[in-house]
Amino acid sequence: MQVLDFLIALLPALFWGSVVIINVFVGGKPYNQIRGTTLGTLIVGFCLLVTGNAAFDNLTVIIVGLISGALWAFGQDNQLKSVNLIGVSKTMPISTGMQLVGTTLFSAIFLGEWSTLTQVIMGLIAMILLVVGIGLTSLKAKNEGTSDNPEFKKAMGILIISTVGYVGYVVLGDIFGVSGTDALFFQSIGMAIGGFILSMNHKTSIKSTALNLIPGVIWGIGNLFMFYSQPKVGVATSFSLSQLLVIFSTLGGIFILGEKKDRLQMIGIWYGIIVIVIASILLGNLK
Repeated sequence: MQVLDFLIALLPALFWGSVVIINVFVGGKPYNQIRGTTLGTLIVGFCLLVTGNAAFDNLTVIIVGLISGALWAFGQDNQLKSVNLIGVSKTMPISTGMQLVGTTLFSAIFLGEWSTLTQVIMGLIAMILLVVGIGLTSLKAKNEGTSDNPEFKKAMGILIISTVGYVGYVVLGDIFGVSGTDALFFQSIGMAIGGFILSMNHKTSIKSTALNLIPGVIWGIGNLFMFYSQPKVGVATSFSLSQLLVIFSTLGGIFILGEKKDRLQMIGIWYGIIVIVIASILLGNLK
């Protein structure tokens, strides 16, 4: 593995981790953000089309691409709603952990990916670490006391719904044997359609939507780097490195967007991120 290949394999984490940061930074309601972001992914999709990287000869690829893209838009829309309630630095570790739990359990139970005792043991350890990591990143501030936070409860429900969309986006290709590279263009169309449907009953700003094209393009480019790096560094390493997005997004929320945390919460976030990354490395080596 060359140093340059390793650095390129880190780019998906940087790009994906910056998406929600940019969404919040450029502003707009979640409906502006999801419409702009999904249209941004469509721009990258059209670049694939004009460069000859989209084939129309397989109906399964087209349908799976469209549906999985729409599921991603559904997941992203609800993630942005959670960000609007509790912020980036609290949403992203929880959302990332939930996605890893959801995709891993689905693949293990329904796709039979855990076929050996070692895989089962490592997988269960990773699941426990993910739950611990999510808990650490969700610690309350001292001034919150023991009282329930209705916004946090609402956000947790929204993130569970979001996870269903993200898990569907990831596993649908595995179920039907469709590779991510083949489906990329059609996924971008599904994302744009999903983003439009999710925002069609809400008033959106042209300016805000246009600004939110930026994170969509960045997400799409990150996706391209992901597929480029997989044959260079291996699927396990590429997957594990991509999950470092939780570091970029969480710390970006704190240091770029200025989300306030007390000392106890910062300690919990740092340890939680480390635990989630360790769990993702374990899961990556099960692939």
